[in-house]
Amino acid sequence: MIAAELIEAQKARIDSILAKKFEKRNAWPPPLAEAIRYSLFAGGKRLRPVLALTVVELLGRDFTRFDNLFVALECIHTYSLIHDDLPAMDNDDLRRGLPTSHKKFGEAAAILAGDGLLTFAFELLSEESFARNFQPENVTRCVHQVASAAGPGGMVGGQFIDTCGVVAPSTEDRLQNMHDLKTARLLSVSVTAPAVLAGVHEAILQKLAEYGDAIGLAFQVCDDILNVVGNQEYMGKAVGTDEKMGKWTYPKVLGLDGAAAKARELSAKARAALGSFPPDRRRPLELLAEFVVERVK
Repeated sequence: MIAAELIEAQKARIDSILAKKFEKRNAWPPPLAEAIRYSLFAGGKRLRPVLALTVVELLGRDFTRFDNLFVALECIHTYSLIHDDLPAMDNDDLRRGLPTSHKKFGEAAAILAGDGLLTFAFELLSEESFARNFQPENVTRCVHQVASAAGPGGMVGGQFIDTCGVVAPSTEDRLQNMHDLKTARLLSVSVTAPAVLAGVHEAILQKLAEYGDAIGLAFQVCDDILNVVGNQEYMGKAVGTDEKMGKWTYPKVLGLDGAAAKARELSAKARAALGSFPPDRRRPLELLAEFVVERVK
C-alpha cells in the first residue's frame, strides 16, 4: 500500500464516523448546525484523526472505542481553520475550494461555529459512554493533553505569535517554536492521545511523541513550501498569501531547497522513532510520515 491509498482508506473510515456523530444534533439551532457542518464536511485530509486511528491499530486496540477522540480532533482542527480564515486573522476567501465560513454565513456565525466545534470536542471527550472505555486517570490525562495542545500553550499561542507577535520569528529557532505551537502540537497529540487512553508504557509513549513532534513540524514546513509553489486550484485555497502578508516561513528563512531538506530530515526522524515497533505494525505510520512531505495540497 502506498501513502495516498492509506490516507484515502483511513479518511473514508473517519468520514463515516463523523457522519454518524453528527446525525442527530437536534438541540442545536439549525443555522448554527448548518454552519458547523459546512466547514466540517467540506473535505480535507482528516490527517489528525487518521493519525490517531493508525496509532490505535498499531497498538492493536478496538478502534470503535476511540471514535469520540477521532471526531474531537477533527472538530478542534476545523474550528482553528474557521477562525484562521476570519478577516481579523488571515482574511481568506477560499478554503478547500469553497467560500470560507465567514464569506458564506457572516463573521458572527463563523466565530460561533468555531466556538461550537471547539466546545463540542470536549463534550465528546468527557461523554460518559466514551470515558467508561478507559481508566479514569487516562481519560483525564488525555483531555488535559488535548486542551493544552489546542490552547494558549499550543495552537492558540502559535497563532498569536504568527498574527500578533511583537517579536518576528526571523530565525530558525524562533520559527520552529512558533510552528511547534501553531501546528505541531495538535498533530503530535493526535499521535499520543490514543496511546494515553490505552494506558501504554511510558517508553512507548515517548517514542510516539518523538514521531508526532517530527511529523507535526514536517507538515508545517511543507505547508510553507506549498504556499509558495502550490497550485491554487488543486489546493483549494489561495497561494502566495504568506509573502503578501509578510509572514515568516521556512522558505523565507531557509530558502525553498533548505525548507525541503528540513522537511525530509523531519520525516526521517519521525520514521526512526518507530524503530522499536514490529515492521508490519509500524509501516502505516511510516507511510504517513512519507505522505506529509510528498503531498501536493
